[in-house]
Amino acid sequence: MSIIYFLVQQTMFFSIPLLIVALGGMFSERSGVINIALEGIMIMGAFAGILFINIFQGALPGQPVLIIALIIAAAAGMITALPHAYASINMKADQVISGTAINMFAPAVAIYVARIIRTVQQIPFVNQFRIEKVPVLGSVPVLGELFFQNTYITTYLGFAILVVSWLALYKTPFGLRLRSCGEHPQAADSVGINVYSMRYAGVMISGALAGIGGLVFVIPTSTNFNATVSGYGFLALAVLIFGQWKPGRILMAAFFFGLMKAVASSYSGIAFLKDIPIPSNFYKMAPYVATLVVLAFTSRKSMAPRAEGIPYDQGSR
Repeated sequence: MSIIYFLVQQTMFFSIPLLIVALGGMFSERSGVINIALEGIMIMGAFAGILFINIFQGALPGQPVLIIALIIAAAAGMITALPHAYASINMKADQVISGTAINMFAPAVAIYVARIIRTVQQIPFVNQFRIEKVPVLGSVPVLGELFFQNTYITTYLGFAILVVSWLALYKTPFGLRLRSCGEHPQAADSVGINVYSMRYAGVMISGALAGIGGLVFVIPTSTNFNATVSGYGFLALAVLIFGQWKPGRILMAAFFFGLMKAVASSYSGIAFLKDIPIPSNFYKMAPYVATLVVLAFTSRKSMAPRAEGIPYDQGSR
């Protein structure tokens, strides 16, 4: 059972950031804007959040400093996403090229600013955010050890974002308007919906969640930030496609890929895997091979928003 507890907890560490970032991508693409810039936005969100933690960790207690860092990461993500929104919506630029530019820009800026501040590009922090045992819930048999011990508040934040995303997308007028802009913007415009505003909202929400996801990825898996999120933004895009742009399916896809990453990173601690004579590089590449295989078999049945990636011109109604 200890191996199962260990695997579940490790899977949470890798799945939750994937879930948050993929949900962010969902809002953008449901509005009609492809957001391939998730990787770069994650980097900037993680950079801003970890830099804040590095500076203020000694002055503030653990959980409050993490909560403030999450807010800062969200703000940094929105700021980073803003040029992509402007280029895609107002300038009618190629959305893939715009997103790629941000992916190239973000790590360079993070390294440059880190070297100015610290003379090296790594930003260390002390991981004092792990919760050993949640009061009351941590004592529940089985479930307590699985979900309420050796955990982080970011795990519960991820599930909260999932619920709010589902409610916002399917149970509010905002969600209906957002989805209509991604499916048929001309029809949405004809009934008075401002397509530009809705698409900006989608990209800004995407930026906020991707920024949070970047910080959520770094906190449980490292003690320093080195201007990278290990390709998680691109893996989140795969989760988004595999999840068919729907919150429930995105959850399942995130946990599938999260489990693959958990096994790849901790196979040496699992007895029956450690004894198998397989090179370590096999485990490291397994999540990405699985990504390619899954996308190869599911992309044909992909149900992307119809107007995704198509610039909208109000004068062409």
